[in-house]
Amino acid sequence: MATDNIIHFWRKNAKVPGRFPKDTPKGNNLKSKKASSFHEFARSTNDAWDINDEDDEDLLAPIHPSSLPSTLHQVPPLPLQQPSDTTREPDTGPADRLAPPTAEGCLQQEEDADCGQINGRVVVKSSSEALLNTNTVRSTLQKQQSLPVRPIIPLVARISDQNSSGAPIMTVRDKSRLDKFKYLLSCPNTDLEELRKHSWSGIPREVRPITWRLLSGYLPANMERRDLVLKRKRDEYFGFIEQYYHSRTDETYKDTYRQIHIDIPRTNPLIPLFQQPTVQEVFERILFIWAIRHPASGYVQGINDLVTPFFVVFLSEFVEEDVENFDVASLPLNTQRNIEADSFWCMTKLLDGIQDNYTFAQPGIQNNVKALEELVSRIDEDIHNYFKRYEVEYLQFAFRWMNNLLMRELPLRCTIRLWDTYQAEQEGFSHFHLYVCAAFLIEWRKEILSMVDFQGLLMLLQNLPTIHWGNEEVGLLLAEAYRLKYMFADAPNHYRR
Repeated sequence: MATDNIIHFWRKNAKVPGRFPKDTPKGNNLKSKKASSFHEFARSTNDAWDINDEDDEDLLAPIHPSSLPSTLHQVPPLPLQQPSDTTREPDTGPADRLAPPTAEGCLQQEEDADCGQINGRVVVKSSSEALLNTNTVRSTLQKQQSLPVRPIIPLVARISDQNSSGAPIMTVRDKSRLDKFKYLLSCPNTDLEELRKHSWSGIPREVRPITWRLLSGYLPANMERRDLVLKRKRDEYFGFIEQYYHSRTDETYKDTYRQIHIDIPRTNPLIPLFQQPTVQEVFERILFIWAIRHPASGYVQGINDLVTPFFVVFLSEFVEEDVENFDVASLPLNTQRNIEADSFWCMTKLLDGIQDNYTFAQPGIQNNVKALEELVSRIDEDIHNYFKRYEVEYLQFAFRWMNNLLMRELPLRCTIRLWDTYQAEQEGFSHFHLYVCAAFLIEWRKEILSMVDFQGLLMLLQNLPTIHWGNEEVGLLLAEAYRLKYMFADAPNHYRR
């Protein structure tokens, strides 16, 4: 995750608890007064990927390859982090764009800091302090070098078969599961309940696109009707484009289009696929058409993230190589249009079940955050009391978990695996997601309880080290979420005090 942006996020808002000491006037308490209402909190809290408002105007020019700056396709370097313990890998961002730190490099950084400047600021250290820092770095590096080296795992490529070791190996069991899926999908009338049972533990890459279409309710179970329905729905979507898209500059919709246009470049900024002008134009059309057809909510920041899993899955139907760097413009125009239309309709089906998350004051998110707080207070009282001790509100981190369905906490390959189960689970996005968030929070119990201040807790919860996660970790998370659901879903009073 982009740590610099997260730091910028907390510094920019005087009303948000957790500002850094240098931004706080002397004599003031570090933690500001709590927001008086959820709506006030939502207004005063900017997205962690937000940029300065004065920069927004620069993004309003029409998207065209010739108008894009050359730096758009370059990935900014992320700060290297030291591991918090000897069992968890550091979250260093995409491994394929960052070289691992060397002992000489780290020690040289320490020597440079002792000599006088860090990031242009003068630093004065005693010789004993410099020696202590050097010894600490050596000790940390020795621990890091003793850890097993984990392979590079792309954020997107080979997402469906990716496990924690990075080896997409087709086992006998995987082959048997794939054959079962193919059999179910080839039946004249697909048994959706049986398909859900098999999809809960993950869907093979080869059949994921058609399975997602079926489980989302976009595609009918009857095989004879599928081609006709697909043609009709795709034509209907592009009918919406012809009817409404030209109105994006009208007074009524220009603010909506402006916000969409600003948010699109922030969507998965570390993945080159989503920085392509062709892809950004697709996302703009999808989000604008959805917004004007759903006036009760309109476009809300965070909805832009929900398009990406569908787009990648339907793109993977035509791409065998590295999806992460694939040039979408090289596909036939008709194929591009089909991917766009299918992504729109499947995202619409998803949002139909969680639209309360995006209507005025976002009551769905309010209820889910409150339910998460009550649930955690029952399943792990230590964490709950720890948050109370340091005055950490669940809303300060769980708002994004609910608003973006954990998409900014997990690599995209993990999100797609997670959504296999959400598609298979009854009310997966609206109900089961609560238990996944609870299991996800408990997963970081050790790290949470090791923090000793408000800022440390918030920075941890906003930047959890999941970059090396794969199918194995997501599977364990889902198993724990299922256990929690089994214990509490049918007895909600059990987690109310």
